[in-house]
Amino acid sequence: MENLKTAPQPEAALHFLDYWRIIRIRKTVILAVFLLVVMTATVVTFILPESYASTVRIKVEGDVSDISGLGGDRPMMRSYDPYLLQTEFEVIQSQAVLPKVIENLKLNEKWAKRYNAEGKLKTDETLLLLKRHIEVRQSRNTSLIEIRVLSETPQEAADIANEIALVYQQYRLEERLKLTGGGIVALQRKWDEQDQKVKLMEIEVDRLRKELSISDADAAGTAPSATLEPEVLRRYQAYLIEGKYKYTEEATILEGLKKLSPAELRQAIPVTAPDVGLNELLSLLTIADQTLVKLTQELGPENTELKKVQNSVNDLNTKIDVKVSGIIAGLEVKAKASEAKIASLNREFESAKTNDIFIAERSRPYFAKKRELQSEEHLREVLTMKIAQETIDKELPKSSMVSIVDVAKKGLRPVKPNKPLNIVLGIIVGLVVGVGLAFFIEYLDTSVKTIDEVERAMQAPVLGVIPQNVGYLIKEGGESPHAEAYRVLRTNLLFARKDDKLTSVVVLSAGAGEGKSTTVFNLATVFAQNGQRTIIVDSDLRRPTVHKILGVSNSAGLTNYLLKQKSLEEVIQTTSLPTLDFMPSGKLPSSSMGILNSKQMEDLIRELKLRYDFVFFDSPPMMGLSDAAILASEMDMAVQVVQYRRYPQPMTIRAKQMIEKVGGNLIGIVLNNINMSQDENYYYYSGYYSDYYSKNEEASEAPDATLGKKAQLEIKQK
Repeated sequence: MENLKTAPQPEAALHFLDYWRIIRIRKTVILAVFLLVVMTATVVTFILPESYASTVRIKVEGDVSDISGLGGDRPMMRSYDPYLLQTEFEVIQSQAVLPKVIENLKLNEKWAKRYNAEGKLKTDETLLLLKRHIEVRQSRNTSLIEIRVLSETPQEAADIANEIALVYQQYRLEERLKLTGGGIVALQRKWDEQDQKVKLMEIEVDRLRKELSISDADAAGTAPSATLEPEVLRRYQAYLIEGKYKYTEEATILEGLKKLSPAELRQAIPVTAPDVGLNELLSLLTIADQTLVKLTQELGPENTELKKVQNSVNDLNTKIDVKVSGIIAGLEVKAKASEAKIASLNREFESAKTNDIFIAERSRPYFAKKRELQSEEHLREVLTMKIAQETIDKELPKSSMVSIVDVAKKGLRPVKPNKPLNIVLGIIVGLVVGVGLAFFIEYLDTSVKTIDEVERAMQAPVLGVIPQNVGYLIKEGGESPHAEAYRVLRTNLLFARKDDKLTSVVVLSAGAGEGKSTTVFNLATVFAQNGQRTIIVDSDLRRPTVHKILGVSNSAGLTNYLLKQKSLEEVIQTTSLPTLDFMPSGKLPSSSMGILNSKQMEDLIRELKLRYDFVFFDSPPMMGLSDAAILASEMDMAVQVVQYRRYPQPMTIRAKQMIEKVGGNLIGIVLNNINMSQDENYYYYSGYYSDYYSKNEEASEAPDATLGKKAQLEIKQK
């Protein structure tokens, strides 16, 4: 026989309705957890003692004075320093501040009475309690610090907050004064050492000046040039430069004049080497030349006056030539004199330089020591200024380091516990925890939940979906609200069997309590109500239950027939339905455990198939017993019942595999015990029919008055 299977279905992504289904199914868990959390939060909120809050705001700056000191470097606007505020948060809550607050307010004695302690609390114990009541934070987008204190009384909260601000302010001032005073003492000690060092160096400088016979003409004393030798050396150097320049000029003029002709010399000498006598002779020569030219034009060459003028011109030319020669000779002598002077100045300069180097080498220790003395004196002056600056700064007011902006006041109403907030949070947390627990339980639950899961895991079609709390159709009648679910199952079974000769059906389940007996009984009832001759065989020899449904005896039945103790007619019982018969299981002798796997059982099945249109067998669970597997191998068809959310899927899959291994023809799955009110995924499998038939019943309850009882019965049977 062909085994009906379905193709594997792909994994489906979770839809919103899947989450809603889980919430509806697990609503009891969610509601229980929700109520527990909300009630706990509410009770704890009303049990907790009330606390009042007071907040003092302080402005914190660095270690600066209110006005500029001698340095004059106090900025007008201070930059924001987040590390300063974070540091001061810790200082405010440290043992440098809080123990003083405890002492000033006598919290050891007050809180000992509050907490019923003997005597008074230790400061460390009170400190731990106080830290729990303090919250230090930064005021948003400012450099202000908020100190918030909680207490059971509003006045105490305000007192503690204000006292913390005052103690912290005093602590900052004292620390600043302590640091400044210590710095001044250290500077004064350093100044004393420096002053002693300067005095010793002054004595050493005076000794070197006397030993080296240094005049120290340089008042500043910044270099080894305080003697006269450097001045003499500079003077000689100036003379030498001037002499070289003058000699170069004279030699150049002389050399140029020597290259000129006599006529050119007469023109050049008055410019390069002016001479009064030469200028007079040249002037006379010019006059004489003019007179000679004039007389030559007027008189003859033999004229006495003309000859006289000619002789005068010749005499002037002779004198001019002699004068030019004398000037040239004088220039030569002057150049030689300048050259000799340069040589003399060179000798004097070298001598002065040698003397200056000697004196500088000899006085170097003195000037080196003097420069060292000046450096030490400068350091002493710096220390003196620093001491004066710190001394004055110490006396300047420093109230801006910590200033109280807002004084803490008594709270008007308690801030803890915040009852509305706590209850709202309890509601939110309860919902979150409840829903989370529901989803966690759902995650741990590996049982069958949806049709898709069954068909995907077991590779078999779902023939029917049976709702919760179904009754027995033989008692409820064919118009029971649950009857349609079994009619759908019957229709699907008929279409799935492939061959009309397949008439024997065994109903199986993986474990006990999955509803296979109810399913086989109601399914057989539906077949019988449809006019088909049907028999139910209770083959669950371990724990038979069908006879209890019908209220008949189980003394004689299947086992008696198989053991040939009774005939077939003696073990078959009738029911209230004419087309439905029943065969109890009978009593099972301990010596006949393999009775279902016998030739007599095969003959019984064959005989029942000849007598009835459909034969239904109830069976024991698959897991742990071999009877169900034997029945599956002997029947034409097998239907596996899977109870909704009862057993893990691996167990259900294992039962299905066992049916296939023994050659059983598993035609489909029946999902049983579905909660239609919680899982809308199954509504259209059963809810629609329930609504439909309930409306049909309402219509049938008010028939026409002309219809009698017989007409109503005919409508009902139809």
